[in-house]
Amino acid sequence: MVSSMRRDGEVGRLLLSFLFLVAWEAGSCQVHYLVPEEAKHGTFVGRIAQDLGLELAELVPRLFRVASKGRRDLLEVNLQNGILFVNSRIDREELCGQSLECSIHLEVIVERPLQVFHVDVEVKDINDNPPLFPMAVKYIRFHESRLLDSRFPLEGASDADVGVNALLSYKLSSSEFFFLDIQTSDELSQSLSLVLRKSLDREETAEVNLLLVATDGGKPELTGTVQLLIKVLDVNDNEPTFDQAVYKVQLLENTANGTLVVKLNSSDADEGSNSEIVYSFSSDVPSTTKTKFKINPSTGEIRTNGQLDYEETKSYEIQVTAYDNGSPSMSGHCKISVKLVDVNDNMPEVTITSLSLPIREDAPLGTVLALIMVSDRDSGANGRVICSLTPHVPFKLVSTFKNYYSLVLDSALDRESVSDYAVIVTARDGGSPSLSATASVSVEVADVNDNAPAFAQPEYTVFVKENNPPGCHIFTVSARDADAQENALVSYSLVERRVGERALSSYVSVHAESGKVYALQPLDHEELELLQFQVSARDAGVPPLGSNVTLQVFVLDENDNAPALLPPGAGGVGGAMSQLVSRSVGAGHVVAKVRAVDADSGYNAWLSYELQPSVGSARSLFRVGLYTGEISTTRTLDEADAPRQRLLVLVKDHGEPALVSTATVLLSLVDSGQAPKTPSRVSVGAASVDTALVDVNVYLIIAICAVSSLLVLTLLLYTALRCSAPPTQGVCGPGKPTLVCSSAVGSWSYSQQRRQRVCSGEGPPKTDLMAFSPSLPQGPGLSEERQPSESEHLGKVFHHKRNTACFTYSDAAFPHHL
Repeated sequence: MVSSMRRDGEVGRLLLSFLFLVAWEAGSCQVHYLVPEEAKHGTFVGRIAQDLGLELAELVPRLFRVASKGRRDLLEVNLQNGILFVNSRIDREELCGQSLECSIHLEVIVERPLQVFHVDVEVKDINDNPPLFPMAVKYIRFHESRLLDSRFPLEGASDADVGVNALLSYKLSSSEFFFLDIQTSDELSQSLSLVLRKSLDREETAEVNLLLVATDGGKPELTGTVQLLIKVLDVNDNEPTFDQAVYKVQLLENTANGTLVVKLNSSDADEGSNSEIVYSFSSDVPSTTKTKFKINPSTGEIRTNGQLDYEETKSYEIQVTAYDNGSPSMSGHCKISVKLVDVNDNMPEVTITSLSLPIREDAPLGTVLALIMVSDRDSGANGRVICSLTPHVPFKLVSTFKNYYSLVLDSALDRESVSDYAVIVTARDGGSPSLSATASVSVEVADVNDNAPAFAQPEYTVFVKENNPPGCHIFTVSARDADAQENALVSYSLVERRVGERALSSYVSVHAESGKVYALQPLDHEELELLQFQVSARDAGVPPLGSNVTLQVFVLDENDNAPALLPPGAGGVGGAMSQLVSRSVGAGHVVAKVRAVDADSGYNAWLSYELQPSVGSARSLFRVGLYTGEISTTRTLDEADAPRQRLLVLVKDHGEPALVSTATVLLSLVDSGQAPKTPSRVSVGAASVDTALVDVNVYLIIAICAVSSLLVLTLLLYTALRCSAPPTQGVCGPGKPTLVCSSAVGSWSYSQQRRQRVCSGEGPPKTDLMAFSPSLPQGPGLSEERQPSESEHLGKVFHHKRNTACFTYSDAAFPHHL
């Protein structure tokens, strides 16, 4: 190595002579600079920010950074002025070896938006390495009997520089016996030989000392020397000779260990032991070469002795010496030039950097996710790499530079469909057979609030019994949001409106988190039969999204109203009904009628009438119609009957428990001649009142039947809708189908299988029994000798098939959960 002073002077001259080359290559956005090796720290390379079209003020905010493969501290960028400068010593020989082209590839990355630039800095060689010989002193043995022009091969010097700096010239010190012969092959390599020009005489000259000087072509020139110590030998005057001076061999780099490379053939003109030849590697052969090859001393066969690698060493030059067994021994020399042929034995390498993850599902097309670099140590077609992606992913690869790619978004994303992707990048070379390598990137899709909460169905029907306790849980609404995290956090609220004179929030409330709907006060079926309102579900996204669901709350009737007696047609004492009855009336004659109504509905409003038996009386003179309330005689009256008859009529509904009201009827028995004559106008008025009441009862029956039929159709429709819907939480007990019948004596329904409870009442389940009194007048022909019991009367109705209609509520008509 020359002194540091000379190197600094050389670097200074090179810096003044080389200008910086900046060229944008079409389609690659590449900037090219030139810098000499061994440049001092801080040496100016180029105005990289200006050449890349970047403003100095945006370097720091856009996170300007420079990355290079291998050593990262050779070059640096001053973010204040955007100048690329030398940061540490650059040794071209250490960086690129004997390669003619040597450059440092920089990858400049800025963000907001993400941009990638590629910069090549070519390192220019300077003459900083002198020629070096394998050894400082070389010992050579020459026989005195050697003929003129006999040759002895010499190992040339090597120079770590390249180009003109590595072109060597040789000069041998003056000698009367030897001169230096230099032969240049077609491969620009030189073969040195020491040629005998004058016969030797060991007795006159036993040793010859020469100095071989090698000079390179750099400016200034550098030299290297080797001292040649030639010992002149006597006696054996014929040396072994090879059939050719240079053997050229080509080997595949994957050649198996022990493969024959070449078999050398040499001959010696002497006889006996002087013609016996032993082969060996020359002392000039490097130790690394000796580990790769071995030679058979007897046969001259050279075989591989280890694994060859084209990427490590592309060729070998082996000097072989053949010694005879003469005394002194004579030798012949040849060179074996081994060139390795590349095979596809290196897989491509994939490197993924600068990941911009996760990616929002609303990211625009073309968004860059990652930077990918591929490489292959092989050469030619074996080193050409093609990249591809896993099929059926919304991404693609875009080539930005040689062996550099960007992974970009190619189609729209939907996190609710696919929340993450396992993207596999495959790099495949052009060898035969080709080799490939893969690298995976897990791409997570970040959620945005693009889905509103959704209910399972747009409308729900809820059944609640009246008189529920305040704060009773009547239903639970649930909405699902397909988004994630806070975008899927659903809260519930009432859509406020007026219900009559009151606000909806005075009747019901909804829990904001659970969606449970509560009745804030007892509901009254007689006041409010249907409460319809909407519940809103809204997520916590920005901006928030929401949807509504409709709840129809049917208030079911309970038996909370006792039968109410209508005022009597004729005045009575103390609210009792008074009536005069002629003793001449026959059996079955209607003498009075008790009228009552019930504010409840359904079977809770179905009234029945019965007489309370008198104490100590064997048989009453009168009976009352079970459903009509008409009081009629059971037999013909006679003189023995008491003139005054006091009857107590019990009016019961069919609720559970049944509620009862009592009507007192006072009958006065008079003889037929004493019976008061009712004016025709009064009789007509009374008949008109009776007819009006009968009509009212008929209309009431028709209305109740119509409402019952509508309810059945509603329940059947609700059942069909609920068959496919999941069960909803509520407070409704198990139930069974309900049989509903109507006949000439009224209508009723009796739950054969299901008992239903709403709001978890403490009493036993109520049987779903409905009955309607038709209030039909009973003629004398329909009179019976005795008052039938209720069970007998129901039995007759069940056996009476004429004018009877029956239908069944399905089990789904009363949902398990309201």
